[in-house]
Amino acid sequence: MIFGCGNVIMGDDGFGPAVVDCLHEQYVLPEEVEAIDVGTCVREYLFDYLLTEEGRPGRIIVLDAVDFPGREPGEVFEIVPTEIPAKKIHDFSLHQFPTVNLLQELSEHTGISVTILVAQIKFIPEEIAPGLTPAMTEAVAKTCQKLSQILSLQAK
Repeated sequence: MIFGCGNVIMGDDGFGPAVVDCLHEQYVLPEEVEAIDVGTCVREYLFDYLLTEEGRPGRIIVLDAVDFPGREPGEVFEIVPTEIPAKKIHDFSLHQFPTVNLLQELSEHTGISVTILVAQIKFIPEEIAPGLTPAMTEAVAKTCQKLSQILSLQAK
């Protein structure tokens, strides 16, 4: 399962959904791989996987935008659940404490491999302003290439 997290109407925060769109447009996803734009509601999906034993994926990949000091805009990197910022502007889904707990629980107690790929934002507007900065647009392409290597995806 690939979950693209973010708010597409808030600038660079739309990174996760943009990666999911790019995957669907440019790659052939194997039947066993799903890529979903979860917007700002990933918690419900994670909770379902924690409660059920049937149909659990072997791997969950979470895609999101972050604002970490010392990182360059558009930089793509992997973090672990404990490194998720407690709060970030305009996003109250992946980065809240219960979701961090769910990711840790899934990783530690269910056998599901959890990967969190993030990209450093350049700008999150204070008001509605859809569209990624050029740095994040490049990060989308880099992330899709990284995912194609991880999952052995073929380009369309």
